[in-house]
Amino acid sequence: MKAGITRERLDGERRVAATPETVKQLAGLGLEVQIESGAGLASGHSDDDYRHAGAVVVQELDVGSLDVYCHVRPLEPSTAGSLRRGAVTVGLGSPSSELPTVRALAVGGVTSFALELVPRISRAQSMDALTSQALVAGYRCVLEAAMRLPRFFPLYMTAAGTIPPARVLVLGAGVAGLQAIGTAKRLGARVSANDIRPASADEVASMGGTFIKLDLETAEASGGYARELSADRGALQRALLAPHVAQADVLITTAAVPGRRAPLLVSREMIQGMRPGSVVVDLAAESGGNVEGCIPGQDLHIPTADGQGSVTLVGMKDPASAMPADASRLFAKNVANLIALITQDGVVTPDFEDEVVAGTCLTHDGEVRHAPTAEALAALAGETVAEGAHTGSGPAAGLQPGNAGSLRRGSEGAN
Repeated sequence: MKAGITRERLDGERRVAATPETVKQLAGLGLEVQIESGAGLASGHSDDDYRHAGAVVVQELDVGSLDVYCHVRPLEPSTAGSLRRGAVTVGLGSPSSELPTVRALAVGGVTSFALELVPRISRAQSMDALTSQALVAGYRCVLEAAMRLPRFFPLYMTAAGTIPPARVLVLGAGVAGLQAIGTAKRLGARVSANDIRPASADEVASMGGTFIKLDLETAEASGGYARELSADRGALQRALLAPHVAQADVLITTAAVPGRRAPLLVSREMIQGMRPGSVVVDLAAESGGNVEGCIPGQDLHIPTADGQGSVTLVGMKDPASAMPADASRLFAKNVANLIALITQDGVVTPDFEDEVVAGTCLTHDGEVRHAPTAEALAALAGETVAEGAHTGSGPAAGLQPGNAGSLRRGSEGAN
């Protein structure tokens, strides 16, 4: 069976879905591995490195001939539509924001695995790309803050006087937040953190941070993820956090709710209450942002309330791609380990009785197997039908109301 690794097309994406090490792993499973020329250059791997590992380097993948397609970023609908029926894809899917691609995968009969959906169980940790990439992002965001802060992170005692350590506040103590805490602590900062999940207090302490306890309801969903607070509780959270934000030299926000817009934790007014020269890094900028007004990929200078200076607001974009060598090393192992789980004697045959396989599968045999995504497609189909009734046109191709979980091509279903 042929497994192909693409050269990522998205501007700024420098990661690759396979390294020479994982090519050897895939070849050892009995797969024929093809990789596009130049796919690994940004992460430090030449075409010759891949050839020596056993891959066939091609100028451009013939997507339609592949049995397994490995990628980093979610596929474009056109690419999904070019895959042959029964092909398997492994990579990030972002199903909540890539519904046209999900529809194309289902209509085309592609079996797709979205690494964001890997169950949070110990047996699946080696395939958990959200965790591995959050590790990179949490580290990187502290470095971005340190480069912009006009003062030291650590304490220095010199003959000319004592320089106190910078105060770093981290909001959100998931994998990225904990890595940010540990990195800031290793740089010598005084670190505090807050999270709405009760178990986070011990985790923050284990990384050397001080946990800030707020008088709020706990909010933990299944799998250890945070649950979004109601509007009034969110407002109370911001009010309780405001004095802690004002005392910080660096604020790093990492809070996210899977499949939803990032919760608003910090208002513009809270930023304006910080000291001039302070830095705010929003790691959730690409999913809506934890900080009011942040823009992914841009630095904004917010005037302080006293008019004496400004606060730098950094909207992080592609943080893991900023460190492509190690980010690719980890991501490629996630991909290869999942492929190993679904491969027997050189043949990729997913066992949907396995909870990891079933939980990670997005589409299979014309169906959307991830329930929230199927519901989102059904809602989209309903909106399309309503609009069509108003304008006199019919439903969109490939979408039938009430049947978003079963989207098939040709005579097998809706055209």
